[in-house]
Amino acid sequence: MTPATQLAASLATTLADEKKSAAVTDWAARLGWLVGLALFVALVYWLMREGWKWRGTLQSDLPALPEVPDDLGPEKLSMSGRYHGSTTAGQWLDRIVAHGLGSRSRAELTLTDEGLAVERPGATDFLIPADALRGARLDKGIAGKVLTEGGLLVVTWAHGEKLIDSGFRSDHAAEHTTWVETLNQMTNHTEGAR
Repeated sequence: MTPATQLAASLATTLADEKKSAAVTDWAARLGWLVGLALFVALVYWLMREGWKWRGTLQSDLPALPEVPDDLGPEKLSMSGRYHGSTTAGQWLDRIVAHGLGSRSRAELTLTDEGLAVERPGATDFLIPADALRGARLDKGIAGKVLTEGGLLVVTWAHGEKLIDSGFRSDHAAEHTTWVETLNQMTNHTEGAR
């Protein structure tokens, strides 16, 4: 064998050996990255939670919500659907979180002469007294929830020194128009009686 053929044979053997060996996985580095990522996600979650609690502290001047009485009187309208949150009136991104108003949930709405009862399983129930109602409208969004045009029933009401918009979505969106008309007639009647 000539030196050129020996060199060619050794190169072929070396190349064949390189093709057979796989890269070794550095499990310690991968585990380090995984732990680092988990810690980063936990930090972001903790910061979001602290921000939510801080917003609640800033809104601590809001009085406690009126409780739903046992006897509401005769029912004008009722609706089941979702409660999407409350904001400062006219500022659809300024979410109110004090007293559980920031918690989205299922909701059962009942409108009577006493006011609007909002019953929420797993969250605080509250009553919007009839004299606190300021109006209702159809809208497309409130505090992080955007729907199609007119897909959200927004009820404006006074609580303490603050005007609040609360967003609801019925399981049957066709009901929204009836709710807007009835609530606006009720607020016009209430304002005329003052």
